[in-house]
This record gives sequence, structure tokens and C-alpha cells, in this order.
Amino acid sequence: MRRMTRKEGALHITLTKSLIGSCPKVRKTAAALGLARVGQTVVRPANDSVRGMTRTINHLVKVDEG
Repeated sequence: MRRMTRKEGALHITLTKSLIGSCPKVRKTAAALGLARVGQTVVRPANDSVRGMTRTINHLVKVDEG
């Protein structure tokens, strides 16, 4: 898998709250984004599917546009 750097068209997604106690749909969405630990940051492309997943778990993550 190629790594993305800070550039236009990338989202930097950081898990800010724990997944403990959250429903299975939220846990699966976080796992699909590659988030497992609090404080972990991943870089994903800024497409509609990723934006939709971040909108689903917006209460647990911080999103910065690259």
C-alpha cells in the first residue's frame, strides 16, 4: 500500500475518543478506516466514501483536510 503525504485531496483522520461502549456499526467503520487506538492518525483520500464514514463517526474523530 502506498503512503500518502500531506497534499491536496487527503484527509488526516485522528481517533480522539475510545470505541469502548460504542455500537458494532461504529466499531466496524473505525476499523475500515484503519483506526484502532486513541490518538492514532491515518491518511485517507478525500473521496465521498471516506467522507461518509467520517461523518458516521464524527463524534469520535478529528478530521483535517490535507
